[in-house]
Amino acid sequence: MMISTRGRYALRVLIDLAEHQNGKYIPMKEVAARQDISLSYIERILPVLTKAKLIEGLHGKGGGYQLTKSPEQYKVGDILRLTEGDLAPVACVGCDAKECNRMDHCRTVSMWDRFYAMTNEYFDGITLADLMRSQLDLE
Repeated sequence: MMISTRGRYALRVLIDLAEHQNGKYIPMKEVAARQDISLSYIERILPVLTKAKLIEGLHGKGGGYQLTKSPEQYKVGDILRLTEGDLAPVACVGCDAKECNRMDHCRTVSMWDRFYAMTNEYFDGITLADLMRSQLDLE
């Protein structure tokens, strides 16, 4: 599994909004400059984050975006599943997996199921607040 630019940039945008929240809307051009991400790329991610109610925006003077919840309430797993889709490592496991005709005698499916569960559990155990700290406590 490889997390795409879309997922990585969504995390960076949300972390930036969390770190700079001050009760006011933050212009995306500021986030783009701080994160060294093109504004046009960020603008393609914003509708997904807004539709999922992770952020809210205001147009016009004084406009921009802000988080809708505290950073502790944003799970990395939720953000990645929103931007990347299912985090399943192979097609035969995951949310919308089609049943494989080899499932009954597949020697690897339990390995993939466990890897999938570990991936989801790991990312669901990390919040934006955790990422705002310089190092994750992985113990």
